[in-house]
Amino acid sequence: MATGTQHAMTHSVKSTTVADLLERILDKGIVVTGDIKIKLVDVELLTIELRLVICSVDKAVEMGMDWWNSHPSFSPLTAPAQLPQDSLSSLEQRLERLEAAQNK
Repeated sequence: MATGTQHAMTHSVKSTTVADLLERILDKGIVVTGDIKIKLVDVELLTIELRLVICSVDKAVEMGMDWWNSHPSFSPLTAPAQLPQDSLSSLEQRLERLEAAQNK
């Protein structure tokens, strides 16, 4: 039988917002890995190894993963590829035809 003293049960729930979670993930980093292997009668046909790293740019540089600094696509000094002049004129002509058809 219960005594006259009742103990109140307290629940402590620590609430984490999405912004807090995202900040923690970007600050610390997270790695997701997975391997997929397809075999047929003990003969390996295909192997896919997946590695995904999610972190801030600062954390990536700290880990030595700063490939974008030397990649030509991300360099401001790299000029965009020039289209040949005949391609440009054919594109201009097509654009003029489309604009004329739209205005009719």
